Amino acid sequence: MLKGKHILLGVSGGIAAYKTPLLVRLLIKNGATVKVVLTHSAIDFVTPLTLATVSKNEVFIEFFNKETGVWNNHVELARWADLFIIAPATANTIAKMANGICDNLLLATYFSAKSQVMIAPAMDVDMFQHPTLKANIAKLNAFGNTILPSPKGELASGIDAEGRMSEPEFIYNKVLDFFNTTQVLKKKRVLITAGPTIEKIDPVRFISNFSTGKMGVELANRAAQLGADVDLIIGPTNLATSSSINRINVLSAQEMYDEVHKKIVFADIIIMAAAVADFTPKLKSTTKIKKTTQKENILSNLELVPTKDILASVGNIKTKKQLLVGFALETDNELKNAKDKLKRKKLDYIVLNSLNDSGAGFEYETNKITIIGKNNMEKSFPLKSKTEVAKDIFETILN
Repeated sequence: MLKGKHILLGVSGGIAAYKTPLLVRLLIKNGATVKVVLTHSAIDFVTPLTLATVSKNEVFIEFFNKETGVWNNHVELARWADLFIIAPATANTIAKMANGICDNLLLATYFSAKSQVMIAPAMDVDMFQHPTLKANIAKLNAFGNTILPSPKGELASGIDAEGRMSEPEFIYNKVLDFFNTTQVLKKKRVLITAGPTIEKIDPVRFISNFSTGKMGVELANRAAQLGADVDLIIGPTNLATSSSINRINVLSAQEMYDEVHKKIVFADIIIMAAAVADFTPKLKSTTKIKKTTQKENILSNLELVPTKDILASVGNIKTKKQLLVGFALETDNELKNAKDKLKRKKLDYIVLNSLNDSGAGFEYETNKITIIGKNNMEKSFPLKSKTEVAKDIFETILN
């Protein structure tokens, strides 16, 4: 099942490291080639000899061999891997990964990784529930890593609670799922827009909306997981993105229009998830407008003009080989308005979400969508995390 696949396993220093030889055995038994990187503290829980024996490969710990001077090239290790698993991932290692600290070979390899990274957190419940740990895991998830669950069970402290490392069999099945799906978009290019745009009034004021860009970033992450080359054109947002995604930052609707039209010719799939401003100020001041100046009329009588309709412009020029997906955020007559937009803008699919649905739309980690196709296909989904929504969207448009 895994013949020809290169899997790199990173092991950090937690008691759950004792499970890793079984995970390596499962992967090797099913055809994978496995290499292991250990942190120094991991050696206290599982021996390099054990992992070298079961993996049939040298185990890596140091940056270089102090006796021979031979360098263990972390860049080559990272590029060798088709998949990088970090299990167990302790709170310490997770914190370093989330905040750019690179003080051992495992971390250097992680920061060089181009493949998908699966992270299996493992720690006691108080650590697992700490807000700092949760924030760090959220960061790693936003970077496009796959965070495996930490199920409830007996912990090293004797407490029965969350924080256990996922069992080797569970991780193995996730590896199978990954390789069964990851090639779907190989050699394909996906263009995604995300986030808000801002339309300046003067150097300190602007018009915008509440979009965070979360849905678009999750779509970019999913496209990358499926093997695509991803161009993400994104408005102002604090969200991080994976190094495997070609991120293009823009501010205004005009900038987004220009970047989309530079990239569209290369795209096989175009997903327009950005909340682009519909209007921009007709007059923009190059200096801050003071209340006491003649320019105050610009603020009290702000005249707006329409921005270029990016989605419609793409619909007009896309080829038959390109798939175009739009979004509709509605407050009333949701289905009617979405179906009208699908037709007017020459889309293949439109993703409808309503501000009337609790937990859906802007500023939420969740979304509730209905996907409508030009062939009258209509499929509704319950409220889910935006990570899962991205999976639903790709599964629908690719089938």
